[in-house]
Amino acid sequence: MLNKTRKTSRRSFVAAALLLAVAAPQLPAAAAATAPVPASSTARVPAPATGVPLGTKTLHLVDTARQDPWKPAAGHRELMVTLWYPALPSPGRPAPYTSAALSREVLGTEALAGVRTHAVDGARRAPGTRPLVVLSPGFGMSRLTLTALGEDLASRGYAVAAVDHTYEAPVEFPGGRVEKCLMCGTKEPGAVVRNRAKDLAFVLDRLTGPGSELRVDPRRIGVAGHSIGGASAVEVMREDRRVAAAVNLDGNFFTEPPAGGLNRPVLLLGARRSATVDPWENWEGTWKHLTGWKRWLNVPDGGHMTFTDVPWIVDRFGMPGQIPPEQVEGQLGSLRPARATALTRDYVAAFFDQHLRGRPSPLLDRPSAAYPEVTFLK
Repeated sequence: MLNKTRKTSRRSFVAAALLLAVAAPQLPAAAAATAPVPASSTARVPAPATGVPLGTKTLHLVDTARQDPWKPAAGHRELMVTLWYPALPSPGRPAPYTSAALSREVLGTEALAGVRTHAVDGARRAPGTRPLVVLSPGFGMSRLTLTALGEDLASRGYAVAAVDHTYEAPVEFPGGRVEKCLMCGTKEPGAVVRNRAKDLAFVLDRLTGPGSELRVDPRRIGVAGHSIGGASAVEVMREDRRVAAAVNLDGNFFTEPPAGGLNRPVLLLGARRSATVDPWENWEGTWKHLTGWKRWLNVPDGGHMTFTDVPWIVDRFGMPGQIPPEQVEGQLGSLRPARATALTRDYVAAFFDQHLRGRPSPLLDRPSAAYPEVTFLK
């Protein structure tokens, strides 16, 4: 979530509202307290675009070639990854959104543990080789906040992997061990981006190598991320030729743009990027170095969290009363949650359909009457 130009208000929102009190330790998680969801009114992640059966798995990966950069005493770099994929029909119950323990870490209560997804844990994969999309969340934010996007992409035929970057958010490991955010408050966001690029490249190694839990086409790989995860998506594409296309969802860049240019497709989808000077200049500095297919789209009525699960979670569980009104708009904007989810899913899917599947989309060519909320800046 780290975004230099709007750091203070965004950090306060995450701490007191919904997502990760660790991003602002001066505000306790209890500030976000809300009653658990009654069993009779169990909430669900917004339904994906299609009714294709979905499966999900959780992976605990260890990169034995790297020592953890944020906590060297921990030894090798450990990551948690959620997979979503088209599956064969299964009688199993849809997986929970998260565990009670992680819900307490990110929300301050166990309410999110009552939310159900649309994917069955361990369901058998449907036949076929899939294009792969890897997702990276915002700074201080769990991979679970990209669940709605991940499930939707899987319903459209993609294999999807969402990565938790350990010590950059609360991360739960097998056995109930929870590692907290050690890096929240860091003044070295460039180092975070570079480390995330290594994390993402390692995940690609694992998912394209022997024994992978997914059948993926190594020639059709995309990466997308929110906030600093979006900057990291572009960074790993710059460094790793396997990545064919990247999406940055409202993330400032913290590393130097490639001097020789980056000639692969990039989608920049932001909120209010034309309203203030600093966000505009940040993307403008990298834009001129993107020499391949590129689009810069803006959601003037959106907020930094528009492209995550936060809008529908707030809609379901409510907004803590102590969040200053002037901060709420910067985070959520004025879009209805259903519209925020729909436009994020459709534009990201249109981009990957075009560049990983060769299916051009008019959404990427011109403003659409279906989404008047989205404007073309470049």
